[in-house]
Amino acid sequence: MTRDYDLIVIGSGPSGRRAAVQGAKLGRSVVVVEKMPRLGGVSVHTGTIPSKTLRETVLNLTGWRERGFYGLAYRVKQDIAAGDLTKRMTKTLEHEVEGLEHQFMRNHVHIMHGAARFLDPHRVEVAADTGETHLLRGSRIVIAVGTRPHRPDNVPFDGTKVVDSDGIITLQKLPNSLAVIGAGVIGVEYATIFSALDVRVTLIEPRDSFLDFVDRELMGEFIHQLRDRGVSFRLGDAVESIAMEHGQPVVMLAGGRRVRAEMVLYTAGRVGATDTLDLDRCGLTVDNRGRLKVDPATFQTAVPHIYATGDVIGFPSLASTSMEQGRVAACHAFGEALPGVPKFFPYGIYSVPEISTIGMSEEEVRQRHIPYECGLARFGETSRGHIMGLHGGLLKMIVSLKTRKLLGVHIVGEGATELVHIGQAVLNLGGTLDYFLDNTFNYPTLAEAYKVAALDAWNRITPRMVGREEASIENAEQADAAD
Repeated sequence: MTRDYDLIVIGSGPSGRRAAVQGAKLGRSVVVVEKMPRLGGVSVHTGTIPSKTLRETVLNLTGWRERGFYGLAYRVKQDIAAGDLTKRMTKTLEHEVEGLEHQFMRNHVHIMHGAARFLDPHRVEVAADTGETHLLRGSRIVIAVGTRPHRPDNVPFDGTKVVDSDGIITLQKLPNSLAVIGAGVIGVEYATIFSALDVRVTLIEPRDSFLDFVDRELMGEFIHQLRDRGVSFRLGDAVESIAMEHGQPVVMLAGGRRVRAEMVLYTAGRVGATDTLDLDRCGLTVDNRGRLKVDPATFQTAVPHIYATGDVIGFPSLASTSMEQGRVAACHAFGEALPGVPKFFPYGIYSVPEISTIGMSEEEVRQRHIPYECGLARFGETSRGHIMGLHGGLLKMIVSLKTRKLLGVHIVGEGATELVHIGQAVLNLGGTLDYFLDNTFNYPTLAEAYKVAALDAWNRITPRMVGREEASIENAEQADAAD
């Protein structure tokens, strides 16, 4: 028997979840097909939530945030084992899944577990683990299957010595040394998290630079902090092979260097989880990484009633933007007015230290030949920074000289992914430098860095005005003396 739905959503990650709930709130019948035993997709089970929970656990157990006062040898827990890291993760994932299940129940979204594949543009077959097969027909379909780690044939993955980003969260034993291949967001996050555990980390990247979408001055500060705590970089050298010597993996680089480590984490790319969907039956094709092409405004594929959202469509591959993509797709699918899309959205990298950025980088501003000035604030110069014992951390503000409008905000350091939202609000509302100059920030807070950076920019922009004011005061004093 075929079950009919207004909307079939394949995948229950951030974009699929939001598309399903939005469709249900529009009064449509919705079913979510999830191949994993529990809801949440990659984001909840192997991606966003586990990695961020791991990061928070590491920072808490190591006493990382207190080392500025008590020294590098300070620990909350002296001997940290793999089990200490997974305990908190398990609890967090349970809460996430329970919350999602309740949200679907509250909004009358149906759930079906099993592997989906297309029979034609409107019909989907779902094969459950029990052996049962279900047939679904949808007037609209959203593909939100996400991605999985790219696993080249020449990399000897074994789940213990050579792992990918899915395997790193289920480690049974912490390594003393780690080589991370691939300096993308995932690689950088895990490299810095394990470095905070005092694991000796080497970051390998075939390009001469990494995280190129981040402002270069910010990256300079970031790399300085990592080098200062012993992270090694092997940039500009491709990986030729990985061999096992005396029970340990050795990474052979094209330039002739060898990187020996107790464990290798391979994070060089991800591929769309589309290979089992039989997309040819519904008229869709994918690129060489299994990703779908969509209209960036509506998220429609080449087949108008089929949409694709989230990581499966590629950049920016952020949980936050994926959620909005799902909402937009569901609204467009049923003829609802599309929600307004802000011009700028923030990027967050949950490394140690955090990086977050919104708007144009200094490099982009220069390429567009926009007259500009920058203001800088170091967290260590703020009272809150002193209280927290912060030695690093930088907030950079870029301002137009012609209009005084904010062009970009870039932050590296404690709380960067939270602090960026102040800049986001001002930027998307078309605010200027004067907002930060004229408003009062709680004291002492790290948010006060906005005020410090704004004053720094103002001092750079208005040196002549300062000179005239000083001259006016001097003339007035001379006039008073003459009287």
